[in-house]
Amino acid sequence: MAKRVMHTENRPVLRIHFTEADLRQITVAPVPNALLETALSVRYLRTRPTGLVRSRPGLRQWQQAIAHSLVPRAGILRSLDPPQGGIFEFFLQPTTPGLHAGVDLAVRTPVQELADEIALLPHPIRDSRALRELADGTRRGRQVLAQDTLLYFNSTLAPLWPQMQATAVADRALRAETLLRGGVDAMLATLVPGWRWESPTWHISSPCAPTDVHLNGRGLMLLPSYFVQEPMYVPGEPLTLIYPLHASEQPTSAAEMLGPLLGRTRAAVLAALRHPATTTETADRVGISLPSASQHTTVLRNAGLITTTRTGIAVLHTLTPLGRALLGS
Repeated sequence: MAKRVMHTENRPVLRIHFTEADLRQITVAPVPNALLETALSVRYLRTRPTGLVRSRPGLRQWQQAIAHSLVPRAGILRSLDPPQGGIFEFFLQPTTPGLHAGVDLAVRTPVQELADEIALLPHPIRDSRALRELADGTRRGRQVLAQDTLLYFNSTLAPLWPQMQATAVADRALRAETLLRGGVDAMLATLVPGWRWESPTWHISSPCAPTDVHLNGRGLMLLPSYFVQEPMYVPGEPLTLIYPLHASEQPTSAAEMLGPLLGRTRAAVLAALRHPATTTETADRVGISLPSASQHTTVLRNAGLITTTRTGIAVLHTLTPLGRALLGS
């Protein structure tokens, strides 16, 4: 069960305790989680948070373009924001970064869990027809959740998604460089300002509870987020820690710097293929349609930047040495 972030004045410290085995099992997710970012972006548009999130590249222009049309865009998502500041657990699907896969899992949430989550909302909100049907687990209620989520992403978050992907690629490159130069100690010590690494314990300023988490050999997955302000963690094997990614207003990623040459979307597709992917996975990573992903990968393949291999009924796209060198430059 995911641990909800609560906003309080007295912020306790979350302590994550590592074993030697855990220090060898730290991974960084290559892309943000589309479903989680969808929920967090709705909150951002409602509350206009200050601090780290406000400095994200491209965010100001995106916000200005849609600031006055959140209600028709978000649908039921606008109501699914508990007053405690938490994120409903059906938006936390860390093992499925693609939007469609995350939505499929969310709509299959057991009825009791749906009811427990929605019970946290104030009476005037949770008594609406749409939320009553969702709390009861009806087919219509689940369909509304899926449809509104996909419509909101496609109409609202999709224009920002390539920039979010490019920023995540830059963040991951920064973590990899830190790891190569200073090892695991350096990466944990510098992940987020104010988080303190005192081996074998990571001290994280956070309102999460409980205050102590022992990994006990489960390992740790670090999941970057464009919109999250406070860390969140999702128990499991490995445990997933959601952290605010590093971002700069200056072009710091290969995808962003290649934008004027290839076009922003095609550059984002190239950057997304640092890790081989099918056409469907590529479309999910970049936040574009399947035909658009197919068109961009065809152009990149004809330019010698990627290769395509058929695996059953799908195709797998992989960077060529030239494509990898272009990103690395």
